[in-house]
Amino acid sequence: MRSKINVGLMAYGMSGKVFHAPFVHLNDGFNFVAVTERSTKQAAQDYPGVISYDTIDELIADKNIDLVIINTPNYTHYDYAKKCLLAGKHILVEKPFTATVAQAKELFALAKQVGKKALIYQNRRFDSGFKITKEIIESGKLGKLTEVYFRFDRYRSEIGPKSFKEDPSFEASGLSYDLGPHLIDQAIALFGKPDKFYKVLANNREGGKVDDYFFIHLAYPNQLNVYLTATLLAADIPTAFVVNGSLGAFSKNHGDVQESQLSKGMKPSDEGYGIEVVEDAGKLTLVTADGGRDITTLTSPQGNYGEIFELVYQAITNNQPYPITEEDIIAQLEILES
Repeated sequence: MRSKINVGLMAYGMSGKVFHAPFVHLNDGFNFVAVTERSTKQAAQDYPGVISYDTIDELIADKNIDLVIINTPNYTHYDYAKKCLLAGKHILVEKPFTATVAQAKELFALAKQVGKKALIYQNRRFDSGFKITKEIIESGKLGKLTEVYFRFDRYRSEIGPKSFKEDPSFEASGLSYDLGPHLIDQAIALFGKPDKFYKVLANNREGGKVDDYFFIHLAYPNQLNVYLTATLLAADIPTAFVVNGSLGAFSKNHGDVQESQLSKGMKPSDEGYGIEVVEDAGKLTLVTADGGRDITTLTSPQGNYGEIFELVYQAITNNQPYPITEEDIIAQLEILES
């Protein structure tokens, strides 16, 4: 039997139900102890024995909780994270970690001061499509990389109901702070901090007040250029991953099924979880010795957000290195805040 970490979840909306609770419950290193539910009390029906607090302050005050997952609106992350650390809790914070570099540095310093872990939830490192893209890049099959394109596109022309995402008076609003952390983190995970970057934001939806489009160009050594794009007005979703190199190319759509499966009630332990459909296989094109093309379709490995929770457990319990580093987050926020 492993030692247990008692976990409190700050919110039980979509992210709590889909991205956190199922994995905390499944991992034998965690006890899912409590959650905050301001009105509808559903968590205990899904996970019998879980305490439902009316307020976040009550959750933070629970001395039995070791780790708090901060999955509240973006603008609250800094304040809630600071409260949790001062209360002696480890924290796992959804993206974006904070709105500014200064806030992040303060929290990282505070975590060291109180002897607790400040960890960041970047689940898209564990998407199936990103995993296969990472494998191809690290294999060296494409030769010298010349350009990489990562996209995260949707079609949502209406203004969303969550004001903290749509109102610029809230810190960390807009698409760049919503989907930007995913794409920037994927690029940093593969290539590190860029030498320089260039960013474009746009607001195209009728009645919109925040950016609903972004384009970020990351320039790396050896003339590698990485392009990150997201829009809320893509009626025909483009290819999500494109990698070009001197010896070949790889392309892949965004076929990860985890969010869809979890939203429909599938459990991470169910057969078929995280397995993409055959039609979403990636395409690897290699240049042959005679100048021809060798084309192969590649099935992605299983996507599994459970991996990040195991990494959290090992970081807290055994002080193992956590792959999403403080330096990664500072580099990400330097781009987002610019």
